[in-house]
Amino acid sequence: MSYFTYKAINLDGTMISGVTEAEEINAVYDDLTAKNLNVLAVKKASNIIIKIRNYFVIGKVKRSDVIEYVRNLAVMLRAGIPLLSAIEDSMESTDNKHLKSALADIKSQVELGSSFSEALARHKRTFPDIFIRLAKVGESTGRLDKSFSDVGDHLQRIEDLSQAIKRALFYPIFAVVTTSGALIFWLVYVLPKIMVVIKEMGVKIPVLTLILMKVSDAVALYWYLIIIVIIGFIIVIQIMRSREGTRYYIDLILLKMPIIKLIVYNKLLALFNEQMRILIVAGMTIDRTLDIVASIIGNIVFKRAIIITKENISLGSRISDALREHKIFPPIVVRMVNIGETSGNLDTQFSFLSEYYIKRLDDISEKLGKMIEPILITIVGIIFILMIMAVLLPVYDLVSKIGKT
Repeated sequence: MSYFTYKAINLDGTMISGVTEAEEINAVYDDLTAKNLNVLAVKKASNIIIKIRNYFVIGKVKRSDVIEYVRNLAVMLRAGIPLLSAIEDSMESTDNKHLKSALADIKSQVELGSSFSEALARHKRTFPDIFIRLAKVGESTGRLDKSFSDVGDHLQRIEDLSQAIKRALFYPIFAVVTTSGALIFWLVYVLPKIMVVIKEMGVKIPVLTLILMKVSDAVALYWYLIIIVIIGFIIVIQIMRSREGTRYYIDLILLKMPIIKLIVYNKLLALFNEQMRILIVAGMTIDRTLDIVASIIGNIVFKRAIIITKENISLGSRISDALREHKIFPPIVVRMVNIGETSGNLDTQFSFLSEYYIKRLDDISEKLGKMIEPILITIVGIIFILMIMAVLLPVYDLVSKIGKT
């Protein structure tokens, strides 16, 4: 599929322009003509236009908007409302203009004879792939409402997982940023003024005070270098993460770092189990399910383990036995998968594991502040004790000299 920009005139005589996705340019003409548009020009979009569109337009359709839309569809279909009417009602009730535009196109495609899943597939950057897959399942089984309900539950779990991670990271990031800001302000603004007074006293300046003065001067003069170093560090990390060889070690470090591993490891286990659950519900085979999960897991250590697991299963191994060979899958996962294989309800077991790890991540986010607070207070305390000593030592020397005289 490629992107094309177009200009056309609608039935009201108004000139409109936009970006659409199609296999070839002739398909764009056919699509626009079917919408009663008089096509003026169509050309293939540049990569820059695609990136701008994806960032500013597609990115504005939030997961929460999609969740609300899917659940509304499920409720309306269950109530006996026809699909086209349900799409139209959802389109009118949403406040997101980009989602509304996508729904208008889906409605138009369904009216022209396309299946709902085919119309949905035209907007892969707006709607998740699992939505399209389960829509196909619902069409084949005649239970679209059930498929939409499953999609809504799945997306809600992913949203809960995302929110749990944000809650877990909020306090550490807030603490580091505010502490760093206070430290820089003290070094750049407060300390130089104090040092001027100390120099005017004419006392011998201790080594600790001299060191602090040099640090303060360096921060004041070369503050921009701090920003450059931070940006450079981020760029280097991104380059390293773009290469699988180096990214493996970065991901491995994240899984072993104290405190951070609690967030990363439980997040990956929650994501693994939830994706396994929903793909099995969608009717995917285990080997295809593992391929998809490996591609979206976002961690090379887990990805390699999942790929090897899939290969062992293809050679005849049971799923639980294949998972047991990798230490990153804890005993509870292996045990529950084994029960699922034996009883034939793998999706139920993965559902339990998904809920379990999302709940565990929630608990970690609540306790993380208490875990980090002593460490942070200790570090900040040491820094400010050194600063206070650097300021008070010259004053102490001056007081001592005055006392002797």
